[in-house]
Amino acid sequence: MSLETPIKIRMLQRKLYQKAKEEPNYRFYLLYDKMWREDILLHAYELAKANKGAPGVDEQSFEQIESEGREEWLRGIRSDLRDKTYEPRAVRRVMIPKPGGGERPLGIPTIRDRVVQTAAKLLLEPIFEADFDPHAYGYRPKRSARDAIQEVHELLCSGYADVVDADLSKYFDTIPHCELMQCVARRIVDRDMLHLIKMWLKVPVEERDESGNRKVSGGKRSTCGTPQGGVISPLLANLYMNRFLKFWRITGRGEMFRAAVVNYADDFVILSRGYAKEALDWTRSVMQRIKLTLNEAKTSIKRARTESFDFLGYTFGPQCFRKDGWWYMGARPSKKSLARLRQKVADCLRPSNVAPWPGVRDRLNMILRGWSNYFSYGTTVFAHGLVDNYVYDRVRHFLRRRHKVGSRGGILFSGKIVFGELGVLSLCGPSRHAPVRKRR
Repeated sequence: MSLETPIKIRMLQRKLYQKAKEEPNYRFYLLYDKMWREDILLHAYELAKANKGAPGVDEQSFEQIESEGREEWLRGIRSDLRDKTYEPRAVRRVMIPKPGGGERPLGIPTIRDRVVQTAAKLLLEPIFEADFDPHAYGYRPKRSARDAIQEVHELLCSGYADVVDADLSKYFDTIPHCELMQCVARRIVDRDMLHLIKMWLKVPVEERDESGNRKVSGGKRSTCGTPQGGVISPLLANLYMNRFLKFWRITGRGEMFRAAVVNYADDFVILSRGYAKEALDWTRSVMQRIKLTLNEAKTSIKRARTESFDFLGYTFGPQCFRKDGWWYMGARPSKKSLARLRQKVADCLRPSNVAPWPGVRDRLNMILRGWSNYFSYGTTVFAHGLVDNYVYDRVRHFLRRRHKVGSRGGILFSGKIVFGELGVLSLCGPSRHAPVRKRR
Protein backbone atom coordinates (compact mmCIF):
# COMPACT_ATOMS: atom_id res chain seq x y z
CA MET A 1 0.00 0.00 0.00
CA SER A 2 1.27 3.47 -0.89
CA LEU A 3 1.99 5.86 1.96
CA GLU A 4 0.44 8.68 -0.05
CA THR A 5 -2.58 9.95 1.82
CA PRO A 6 -5.76 8.45 0.29
CA ILE A 7 -7.92 10.93 -1.58
CA LYS A 8 -10.86 10.74 0.87
CA ILE A 9 -8.65 11.45 3.86
CA ARG A 10 -6.88 14.24 1.99
CA MET A 11 -10.22 15.85 1.12
CA LEU A 12 -11.30 15.65 4.76
CA GLN A 13 -8.04 17.22 5.91
CA ARG A 14 -8.40 19.97 3.34
CA LYS A 15 -11.91 20.79 4.59
CA LEU A 16 -10.73 20.90 8.20
CA TYR A 17 -7.82 23.17 7.30
CA GLN A 18 -9.93 25.55 5.21
CA LYS A 19 -12.57 25.81 7.93
CA ALA A 20 -9.92 26.56 10.57
CA LYS A 21 -8.15 29.06 8.32
CA GLU A 22 -11.28 30.93 7.29
CA GLU A 23 -12.73 31.08 10.81
CA PRO A 24 -9.95 31.59 13.42
CA ASN A 25 -12.42 31.39 16.30
CA TYR A 26 -14.25 28.28 15.11
CA ARG A 27 -14.20 25.28 17.49
CA PHE A 28 -14.53 21.72 16.18
CA TYR A 29 -16.98 19.48 18.01
CA LEU A 30 -17.40 16.44 15.69
CA LEU A 31 -14.05 14.70 15.23
CA TYR A 32 -14.04 11.57 17.38
CA ASP A 33 -16.63 9.80 15.21
CA LYS A 34 -14.10 9.86 12.36
CA MET A 35 -11.39 8.16 14.43
CA TRP A 36 -12.64 4.65 13.72
CA ARG A 37 -13.20 5.14 10.00
CA GLU A 38 -11.75 2.10 8.26
CA ASP A 39 -9.64 4.09 5.79
CA ILE A 40 -8.21 6.34 8.53
CA LEU A 41 -7.19 3.46 10.79
CA LEU A 42 -5.69 1.51 7.89
CA HIS A 43 -3.66 4.51 6.73
CA ALA A 44 -2.60 5.19 10.32
CA TYR A 45 -1.38 1.60 10.61
CA GLU A 46 0.64 1.86 7.40
CA LEU A 47 2.24 5.10 8.57
CA ALA A 48 3.15 3.57 11.94
CA LYS A 49 4.56 0.49 10.24
CA ALA A 50 6.69 2.60 7.88
CA ASN A 51 8.44 4.15 10.91
CA LYS A 52 9.64 0.66 11.95
CA GLY A 53 9.36 1.30 15.66
CA ALA A 54 10.21 -1.23 18.35
CA PRO A 55 7.50 -3.07 20.32
CA GLY A 56 6.04 -1.46 23.45
CA VAL A 57 5.37 -2.97 26.87
CA ASP A 58 3.11 -5.66 25.35
CA GLU A 59 6.05 -6.83 23.16
CA GLN A 60 3.75 -7.02 20.14
CA SER A 61 5.58 -6.48 16.83
CA PHE A 62 4.32 -5.66 13.34
CA GLU A 63 5.37 -9.13 12.19
CA GLN A 64 3.19 -10.69 14.87
CA ILE A 65 0.23 -8.48 13.91
CA GLU A 66 0.60 -9.38 10.24
CA SER A 67 0.89 -13.11 10.96
CA GLU A 68 -2.17 -13.16 13.23
CA GLY A 69 -4.26 -11.00 10.89
CA ARG A 70 -4.04 -7.26 10.48
CA GLU A 71 -7.69 -6.81 9.54
CA GLU A 72 -8.93 -8.51 12.69
CA TRP A 73 -6.47 -6.51 14.80
CA LEU A 74 -7.71 -3.24 13.30
CA ARG A 75 -11.32 -4.31 13.86
CA GLY A 76 -10.52 -4.66 17.55
CA ILE A 77 -9.21 -1.09 17.69
CA ARG A 78 -12.22 0.16 15.77
CA SER A 79 -14.56 -1.55 18.19
CA ASP A 80 -12.76 -0.13 21.25
CA LEU A 81 -12.89 3.39 19.84
CA ARG A 82 -16.53 3.14 18.83
CA ASP A 83 -17.56 1.71 22.19
CA LYS A 84 -15.30 4.22 24.01
CA THR A 85 -13.48 1.45 25.86
CA TYR A 86 -10.05 2.25 24.47
CA GLU A 87 -7.36 2.90 27.07
CA PRO A 88 -3.66 3.40 26.30
CA ARG A 89 -1.04 1.06 27.72
CA ALA A 90 2.03 2.22 29.62
CA VAL A 91 4.90 3.69 27.61
CA ARG A 92 8.16 1.73 27.63
CA ARG A 93 11.07 4.03 28.43
CA VAL A 94 14.61 3.42 27.25
CA MET A 95 17.64 5.64 27.70
CA ILE A 96 19.64 6.56 24.62
CA PRO A 97 23.03 8.32 24.64
CA LYS A 98 23.24 12.01 23.81
CA PRO A 99 25.83 13.13 21.25
CA GLY A 100 27.41 15.47 23.82
CA GLY A 101 27.40 12.92 26.63
CA GLY A 102 24.79 11.72 29.06
CA GLU A 103 21.48 10.07 28.22
CA ARG A 104 17.97 11.16 27.33
CA PRO A 105 14.75 9.22 27.78
CA LEU A 106 12.82 7.86 24.82
CA GLY A 107 9.26 6.64 25.20
CA ILE A 108 8.01 3.71 23.11
CA PRO A 109 4.20 3.34 23.10
CA THR A 110 2.63 0.09 22.00
CA ILE A 111 1.90 -0.28 18.30
CA ARG A 112 -1.81 -0.16 19.09
CA ASP A 113 -1.41 3.22 20.79
CA ARG A 114 0.81 4.52 17.99
CA VAL A 115 -1.86 3.67 15.44
CA VAL A 116 -4.61 5.44 17.41
CA GLN A 117 -2.38 8.49 17.97
CA THR A 118 -1.61 8.60 14.25
CA ALA A 119 -5.32 8.50 13.45
CA ALA A 120 -5.89 11.42 15.83
CA LYS A 121 -3.01 13.32 14.27
CA LEU A 122 -4.51 12.91 10.80
CA LEU A 123 -7.56 14.80 12.06
CA LEU A 124 -5.97 17.34 14.42
CA GLU A 125 -2.93 18.42 12.43
CA PRO A 126 -4.82 20.26 9.63
CA ILE A 127 -6.76 22.25 12.23
CA PHE A 128 -3.72 23.37 14.22
CA GLU A 129 -1.68 23.96 11.06
CA ALA A 130 -4.03 26.82 10.22
CA ASP A 131 -2.92 28.61 13.41
CA PHE A 132 0.80 27.84 13.50
CA ASP A 133 3.33 30.63 13.02
CA PRO A 134 4.99 30.73 9.57
CA HIS A 135 8.42 30.92 11.24
CA ALA A 136 7.97 27.56 13.00
CA TYR A 137 9.40 24.63 11.04
CA GLY A 138 9.65 21.60 13.33
CA TYR A 139 7.63 18.45 12.60
CA ARG A 140 5.28 20.15 10.18
CA PRO A 141 4.12 18.98 6.74
CA LYS A 142 6.04 20.47 3.80
CA ARG A 143 8.52 22.14 6.18
CA SER A 144 11.95 21.05 7.28
CA ALA A 145 15.03 22.00 9.27
CA ARG A 146 16.59 23.04 5.96
CA ASP A 147 13.93 25.77 5.62
CA ALA A 148 14.72 27.07 9.11
CA ILE A 149 18.46 27.03 8.39
CA GLN A 150 17.97 28.96 5.16
CA GLU A 151 15.78 31.59 6.84
CA VAL A 152 18.35 32.14 9.60
CA HIS A 153 21.11 32.58 7.03
CA GLU A 154 19.04 34.99 4.91
CA LEU A 155 18.18 37.10 7.96
CA LEU A 156 21.83 37.28 8.97
CA CYS A 157 22.81 38.37 5.47
CA SER A 158 20.07 41.02 5.63
CA GLY A 159 21.61 42.63 8.71
CA TYR A 160 19.81 40.85 11.56
CA ALA A 161 23.13 40.06 13.18
CA ASP A 162 22.39 40.53 16.90
CA VAL A 163 21.30 37.05 17.91
CA VAL A 164 19.65 35.53 20.96
CA ASP A 165 20.93 31.96 20.92
CA ALA A 166 18.23 30.44 23.15
CA ASP A 167 17.86 27.06 24.78
CA LEU A 168 14.83 25.79 26.67
CA SER A 169 15.42 23.58 29.69
CA LYS A 170 13.74 20.14 29.28
CA TYR A 171 10.96 21.55 27.13
CA PHE A 172 9.11 18.29 26.39
CA ASP A 173 9.25 17.27 30.06
CA THR A 174 7.96 20.58 31.45
CA ILE A 175 4.99 21.47 29.24
CA PRO A 176 2.15 21.99 31.78
CA HIS A 177 -0.86 19.78 31.08
CA CYS A 178 -3.50 22.27 32.19
CA GLU A 179 -2.24 25.10 29.98
CA LEU A 180 -1.64 22.70 27.08
CA MET A 181 -5.21 21.42 27.23
CA GLN A 182 -6.41 25.02 27.20
CA CYS A 183 -4.52 25.49 23.93
CA VAL A 184 -6.16 22.36 22.52
CA ALA A 185 -9.62 23.42 23.72
CA ARG A 186 -9.41 26.74 21.87
CA ARG A 187 -10.02 24.72 18.73
CA ILE A 188 -11.31 21.33 19.85
CA VAL A 189 -14.45 20.95 21.97
CA ASP A 190 -15.15 17.33 21.10
CA ARG A 191 -15.24 15.74 24.58
CA ASP A 192 -14.16 12.31 23.45
CA MET A 193 -11.18 13.67 21.50
CA LEU A 194 -10.12 15.78 24.48
CA HIS A 195 -10.41 12.72 26.71
CA LEU A 196 -8.08 10.80 24.37
CA ILE A 197 -5.43 13.50 24.56
CA LYS A 198 -5.69 13.68 28.35
CA MET A 199 -5.20 9.90 28.60
CA TRP A 200 -2.06 10.09 26.45
CA LEU A 201 -0.65 12.87 28.63
CA LYS A 202 -1.34 10.88 31.80
CA VAL A 203 -0.14 7.50 30.55
CA PRO A 204 2.24 5.69 32.96
CA VAL A 205 5.90 5.21 32.05
CA GLU A 206 7.47 1.80 32.57
CA GLU A 207 11.21 1.28 33.02
CA ARG A 208 13.26 -1.81 33.71
CA ASP A 209 16.63 -1.87 35.44
CA GLU A 210 19.55 -4.13 34.59
CA SER A 211 18.02 -6.92 36.69
CA GLY A 212 14.72 -6.68 34.81
CA ASN A 213 12.82 -5.17 37.72
CA ARG A 214 9.83 -3.11 36.62
CA LYS A 215 9.41 0.49 37.73
CA VAL A 216 6.34 2.58 36.86
CA SER A 217 6.19 6.37 37.12
CA GLY A 218 3.95 9.17 35.91
CA GLY A 219 0.32 8.28 35.40
CA LYS A 220 -2.67 10.23 36.62
CA ARG A 221 -0.61 12.22 39.12
CA SER A 222 1.65 13.74 36.46
CA THR A 223 0.97 17.40 35.73
CA CYS A 224 3.49 18.23 33.02
CA GLY A 225 5.34 16.79 30.06
CA THR A 226 4.38 15.15 26.78
CA PRO A 227 5.32 11.48 26.29
CA GLN A 228 8.48 11.60 24.16
CA GLY A 229 8.30 9.03 21.40
CA GLY A 230 4.53 9.37 21.08
CA VAL A 231 3.20 10.15 17.62
CA ILE A 232 1.02 12.95 18.95
CA SER A 233 3.75 14.55 21.09
CA PRO A 234 5.45 16.71 18.41
CA LEU A 235 2.09 18.19 17.39
CA LEU A 236 1.23 19.03 21.01
CA ALA A 237 4.71 20.45 21.59
CA ASN A 238 4.35 22.69 18.53
CA LEU A 239 0.93 23.79 19.75
CA TYR A 240 2.29 24.91 23.10
CA MET A 241 5.34 26.62 21.61
CA ASN A 242 2.92 28.50 19.37
CA ARG A 243 1.73 30.37 22.49
CA PHE A 244 5.07 32.13 22.67
CA LEU A 245 5.26 32.76 18.92
CA LYS A 246 1.68 34.05 18.78
CA PHE A 247 2.24 36.40 21.72
CA TRP A 248 5.41 37.68 20.01
CA ARG A 249 3.38 38.39 16.89
CA ILE A 250 0.25 39.97 18.38
CA THR A 251 2.24 42.27 20.70
CA GLY A 252 4.30 43.56 17.77
CA ARG A 253 7.66 42.54 19.23
CA GLY A 254 9.11 41.96 15.79
CA GLU A 255 8.68 45.63 14.92
CA MET A 256 9.59 46.84 18.40
CA PHE A 257 12.83 44.87 18.58
CA ARG A 258 13.47 44.94 14.82
CA ALA A 259 13.74 41.20 15.08
CA ALA A 260 12.46 37.83 13.85
CA VAL A 261 12.09 34.46 15.58
CA VAL A 262 12.98 31.21 13.81
CA ASN A 263 11.74 28.11 15.59
CA TYR A 264 12.24 24.37 15.14
CA ALA A 265 10.46 22.29 17.81
CA ASP A 266 12.09 23.35 21.11
CA ASP A 267 15.01 25.15 19.42
CA PHE A 268 14.73 28.80 18.46
CA VAL A 269 16.84 31.86 17.78
CA ILE A 270 15.90 35.53 17.74
CA LEU A 271 17.71 37.62 15.14
CA SER A 272 17.62 41.35 15.74
CA ARG A 273 19.02 44.66 14.53
CA GLY A 274 20.51 45.94 17.76
CA TYR A 275 17.87 44.86 20.31
CA ALA A 276 19.01 41.37 21.28
CA LYS A 277 19.18 42.13 25.01
CA GLU A 278 15.68 43.59 25.09
CA ALA A 279 14.37 40.59 23.13
CA LEU A 280 16.03 38.17 25.55
CA ASP A 281 14.63 39.95 28.62
CA TRP A 282 11.13 39.89 27.15
CA THR A 283 11.47 36.23 26.17
CA ARG A 284 12.63 35.27 29.65
CA SER A 285 9.60 36.94 31.26
CA VAL A 286 7.13 35.36 28.81
CA MET A 287 8.62 31.89 29.28
CA GLN A 288 8.12 32.25 33.02
CA ARG A 289 4.48 33.22 32.46
CA ILE A 290 3.81 30.09 30.40
CA LYS A 291 5.74 27.92 32.90
CA LEU A 292 8.77 27.22 30.75
CA THR A 293 12.40 27.87 31.65
CA LEU A 294 15.34 29.12 29.64
CA ASN A 295 18.56 27.22 30.21
CA GLU A 296 20.64 30.20 31.25
CA ALA A 297 23.91 28.27 30.94
CA LYS A 298 23.25 27.66 27.24
CA THR A 299 21.39 30.88 26.37
CA SER A 300 23.50 33.79 25.21
CA ILE A 301 23.66 36.85 22.98
CA LYS A 302 25.92 36.64 19.94
CA ARG A 303 27.15 39.41 17.65
CA ALA A 304 27.12 37.42 14.46
CA ARG A 305 29.35 39.86 12.59
CA THR A 306 32.24 38.83 14.85
CA GLU A 307 30.98 35.69 16.66
CA SER A 308 29.64 32.32 15.58
CA PHE A 309 26.68 30.38 16.95
CA ASP A 310 25.21 26.94 16.31
CA PHE A 311 21.65 26.14 15.29
CA LEU A 312 20.25 22.82 14.03
CA GLY A 313 23.70 21.37 13.43
CA TYR A 314 25.04 24.37 11.49
CA THR A 315 27.50 27.06 12.54
CA PHE A 316 26.52 30.58 11.45
CA GLY A 317 28.84 33.57 11.51
CA PRO A 318 31.78 35.25 9.78
CA GLN A 319 33.77 33.08 7.38
CA CYS A 320 36.81 33.82 5.28
CA PHE A 321 37.01 32.97 1.60
CA ARG A 322 40.37 31.24 1.39
CA LYS A 323 41.29 32.36 -2.13
CA ASP A 324 41.15 36.12 -1.60
CA GLY A 325 40.64 36.61 2.16
CA TRP A 326 37.17 38.11 1.71
CA TRP A 327 34.93 37.79 4.79
CA TYR A 328 31.27 36.91 4.44
CA MET A 329 28.32 35.74 6.56
CA GLY A 330 28.30 32.00 6.14
CA ALA A 331 26.67 28.77 7.22
CA ARG A 332 28.61 25.53 7.54
CA PRO A 333 28.33 22.15 9.31
CA SER A 334 29.22 22.59 12.98
CA LYS A 335 32.13 20.89 14.71
CA LYS A 336 29.68 18.84 16.77
CA SER A 337 27.97 17.60 13.61
CA LEU A 338 31.31 16.54 12.16
CA ALA A 339 32.23 14.80 15.42
CA ARG A 340 28.95 12.87 15.41
CA LEU A 341 29.52 11.74 11.84
CA ARG A 342 33.06 10.62 12.66
CA GLN A 343 31.71 8.57 15.55
CA LYS A 344 29.12 6.89 13.31
CA VAL A 345 31.79 6.09 10.70
CA ALA A 346 34.10 4.71 13.40
CA ASP A 347 31.29 2.53 14.79
CA CYS A 348 30.56 1.18 11.29
CA LEU A 349 34.24 0.36 10.66
CA ARG A 350 35.12 -1.25 13.97
CA PRO A 351 37.67 -4.12 13.69
CA SER A 352 35.04 -6.40 15.26
CA ASN A 353 32.73 -5.87 12.26
CA VAL A 354 33.13 -9.12 10.31
CA ALA A 355 30.28 -8.54 7.85
CA PRO A 356 31.10 -8.91 4.12
CA TRP A 357 32.58 -5.75 2.59
CA PRO A 358 29.58 -4.97 0.31
CA GLY A 359 27.32 -4.83 3.35
CA VAL A 360 29.79 -2.69 5.32
CA ARG A 361 30.21 -0.35 2.36
CA ASP A 362 26.47 0.01 1.83
CA ARG A 363 25.95 0.82 5.51
CA LEU A 364 28.80 3.36 5.39
CA ASN A 365 27.44 4.97 2.22
CA MET A 366 23.96 5.24 3.78
CA ILE A 367 25.47 7.15 6.73
CA LEU A 368 27.45 9.45 4.45
CA ARG A 369 24.57 10.06 2.05
CA GLY A 370 22.15 10.92 4.85
CA TRP A 371 24.65 13.35 6.39
CA SER A 372 25.49 15.03 3.08
CA ASN A 373 21.81 15.38 2.14
CA TYR A 374 21.18 17.33 5.33
CA PHE A 375 24.43 19.31 5.23
CA SER A 376 24.13 20.44 1.63
CA TYR A 377 23.43 24.11 2.36
CA GLY A 378 25.96 26.89 2.69
CA THR A 379 29.73 26.40 2.67
CA THR A 380 30.37 22.66 2.58
CA VAL A 381 33.60 22.16 0.59
CA PHE A 382 35.94 22.28 3.58
CA ALA A 383 33.71 20.01 5.71
CA HIS A 384 33.28 17.53 2.88
CA GLY A 385 37.04 17.42 2.43
CA LEU A 386 37.51 16.67 6.13
CA VAL A 387 34.90 13.91 5.94
CA ASP A 388 36.50 12.33 2.87
CA ASN A 389 39.93 12.35 4.50
CA TYR A 390 38.60 10.76 7.67
CA VAL A 391 36.55 8.16 5.82
CA TYR A 392 39.53 7.24 3.65
CA ASP A 393 41.79 6.74 6.68
CA ARG A 394 39.20 4.62 8.49
CA VAL A 395 38.43 2.47 5.45
CA ARG A 396 42.13 1.95 4.72
CA HIS A 397 42.84 0.87 8.30
CA PHE A 398 39.73 -1.34 8.33
CA LEU A 399 40.70 -3.16 5.13
CA ARG A 400 44.37 -3.35 6.04
CA ARG A 401 43.48 -5.13 9.26
CA ARG A 402 40.94 -7.39 7.56
CA HIS A 403 43.37 -8.49 4.83
CA LYS A 404 46.40 -8.54 7.16
CA VAL A 405 48.41 -6.13 5.03
CA GLY A 406 51.80 -5.48 6.62
CA SER A 407 52.22 -1.96 5.23
CA ARG A 408 49.99 1.07 5.84
CA GLY A 409 48.01 0.10 2.75
CA GLY A 410 48.49 3.40 0.96
CA ILE A 411 49.14 1.76 -2.40
CA LEU A 412 46.86 -1.26 -2.22
CA PHE A 413 44.02 0.89 -0.84
CA SER A 414 44.69 4.28 -2.38
CA GLY A 415 42.11 7.05 -2.49
CA LYS A 416 41.24 6.25 -6.10
CA ILE A 417 40.64 2.60 -5.25
CA VAL A 418 38.65 3.27 -2.06
CA PHE A 419 36.40 5.86 -3.73
CA GLY A 420 36.49 4.08 -7.08
CA GLU A 421 36.64 0.30 -7.28
CA LEU A 422 35.54 -0.28 -3.69
CA GLY A 423 32.52 2.00 -4.12
CA VAL A 424 32.81 4.23 -1.04
CA LEU A 425 30.87 7.47 -1.45
CA SER A 426 33.00 10.60 -1.79
CA LEU A 427 31.32 13.81 -0.64
CA CYS A 428 33.72 15.88 -2.72
CA GLY A 429 32.54 14.17 -5.88
CA PRO A 430 34.36 12.39 -8.70
CA SER A 431 36.60 15.36 -9.52
CA ARG A 432 38.73 14.70 -6.46
CA HIS A 433 38.98 10.93 -6.73
CA ALA A 434 39.08 10.05 -10.43
CA PRO A 435 37.77 6.58 -11.26
CA VAL A 436 40.35 3.96 -12.14
CA ARG A 437 40.27 1.02 -14.47
CA LYS A 438 39.20 -2.20 -12.81
CA ARG A 439 41.86 -4.82 -12.29
CA ARG A 440 41.77 -7.93 -14.37
